[in-house]
Amino acid sequence: MVESAGEVSAQNVELFNCALEAINRRDLGALLRLMDNDVEAVSLLVAMEGGYHGHAGIRRWWRNLLDVFPDYTAQLADEVRELGDLTLAPLRLRGHGAGSDIPAEQAVWMVGQWRHGKVFWWRACTTEAEALETVNVMKQGPPR
Repeated sequence: MVESAGEVSAQNVELFNCALEAINRRDLGALLRLMDNDVEAVSLLVAMEGGYHGHAGIRRWWRNLLDVFPDYTAQLADEVRELGDLTLAPLRLRGHGAGSDIPAEQAVWMVGQWRHGKVFWWRACTTEAEALETVNVMKQGPPR
């Protein structure tokens, strides 16, 4: 049975939601099962850390993030947009600094690209305009 583009898009939204749930319940194994072995990630930490590649890179991102914000959570601020093989989601990130208990909150836009039921590229953007520009670039062909 061949899935239609709409069915795949809806599946990608559901998979995005599963990834978000895995992050919030601290289930790295479940998160990695939703990621391609060669996943490329561009997080907000990229300026300090560089990009993250593969499951080893995601594990490094995970450790770095939770070392800084041990109670980190990410919640949808609105619905996930399905854009073919791309998803676009506004998130509200919250946490307290390790050792300082100073609260941190940030709005981000997450762009993910999916294939065969797994994310193989994602990027966190600080504005909706940046996220939409990223979507346009990705629709022209990924920078891989």
